[in-house]
Amino acid sequence: MTIDHDSVPRPGRPLSGPRPPATGLLDRPARSAQTRSALPARRHRRPVRVRFALPVALVAVDALALCTATGIANRALDPAVRVAPLLGVAALLPLLLVLNLAGGLYRTRLTLSVLDELPALTARAVVAAAFAISLAGCLEGHWPDSGPATPARLTVLLGTQLLLAVCGRALLYHLVRRIRRSRPSPVLVLGAGRLGRRVAAALSERREYGMRPVGFLDPDPPLLAGDTDLPVLGGREVLEREIRRHRVHHVVATAGAADEAETAAALRDAARLGCQVWLVPALREYGSLGAGPLAGADHLWGFPCLRVGRAATRRPGWLAKRTLDITAAGLGLLLLSPVLALCALAVRFDTGPGVLFRQQRTGLDGRVFTVLKFRTLRPSNEHESATRWNIAQDHRMGAVGRLLRRSSLDELPQLWNVLRGDMSLVGPRPERPYFVMRFSQAYPEYADRHRVPVGLTGLAQVNGLRGDTSIEDRARFDNRYIESWSLWQDVKILCRTAALMLHPDGS
Repeated sequence: MTIDHDSVPRPGRPLSGPRPPATGLLDRPARSAQTRSALPARRHRRPVRVRFALPVALVAVDALALCTATGIANRALDPAVRVAPLLGVAALLPLLLVLNLAGGLYRTRLTLSVLDELPALTARAVVAAAFAISLAGCLEGHWPDSGPATPARLTVLLGTQLLLAVCGRALLYHLVRRIRRSRPSPVLVLGAGRLGRRVAAALSERREYGMRPVGFLDPDPPLLAGDTDLPVLGGREVLEREIRRHRVHHVVATAGAADEAETAAALRDAARLGCQVWLVPALREYGSLGAGPLAGADHLWGFPCLRVGRAATRRPGWLAKRTLDITAAGLGLLLLSPVLALCALAVRFDTGPGVLFRQQRTGLDGRVFTVLKFRTLRPSNEHESATRWNIAQDHRMGAVGRLLRRSSLDELPQLWNVLRGDMSLVGPRPERPYFVMRFSQAYPEYADRHRVPVGLTGLAQVNGLRGDTSIEDRARFDNRYIESWSLWQDVKILCRTAALMLHPDGS
């Protein structure tokens, strides 16, 4: 969409110009500020956050359905069995919950429908039943504590579990919709264009989504006929203030913004502040992303809607990543202590006193910390240390320094930075503040790397982007790592890093 900025009012200016006659919700004339101030303020009940309560309730429903179905199946086919087979439930329940979690069946969605979930629930129940058959075969053909694992028993178990899970979810969704209608959550709409206003009108009318728009965020709102009652609060600079002021839990971004980079930055800020971010794209083909309604695409009263991933450090597996960092760094410092001692002695004889080199680096959220390395070269002054890009070919470097750099042994003291929490094992490599400032000005995506802790190694490094290589490519790979992060990806990068250390390049 092309906007004539000469006719676009700035935030705070009254809209002017002729307007067509009012024909509907989106075509009502705007109320003046005096009229709105004269009206009594609307009272809204305090919203109830179901963002985390709903997934927990769904897990409880599935667990209860499996336990109850197991007891019913055994009592129906063997009246002598008076208790549910606890061992069987203990074996099947974790598998079923993991399968449902991987399939997105515990994700908070805008449109709640148990019929949309029925195929996925059925497929995962069948997989769990197949596992039960295999488990029973390993236990000499007997279902734990309850008799033979016959096809009839497993069929009854599967059917009963599905029926109870579907009924439980249907009841739960009914309760959630009632809560959403009675206590909607405040929401900010990014983009005051035609699409943004239509989405805001749909949220105001359709209360089952549980969202109450409180205003638009748009640094350069277009002049459109049919203004709504919602104010344009400003641009990205007021995002944090308005989120805290209205206790906003959701942010809905609409396509068509004049400044896409500014919109992307606002979305990241909203995610960092703990909001759930939804994106309504202009192309309806985005609504068919993935396979089926649970693959990430949702809809808001017919508008395709995509759930934007939460901030990386708020993902469920991030605690496991930090646990891996602490465990590996602690064991590494302990097991490699003889190597560290030998490196320290070699540096002492090569460069004199002061075996450790301390340097300021930029880490998570732009915070500066002191990184530790074995000294491979003694710079002439602090300015050279802070601003010289690469010393790999410096003639002042001795044999010990070259060996440490080629083998990456000079990086081993950074395990202490990992243990302290300044760094992670895997993440974007930290850079000096001087270069961070320069690269952020030259490459808009470079600053996005600091959404997560920096690392000893990263996706860019294992793809050969070390030393004098493209900064733009590095930023692209680092952001790709953040957006697709998983614990398994960290393990893969660590394995590739170990393999690369066998063929050092000295960069």
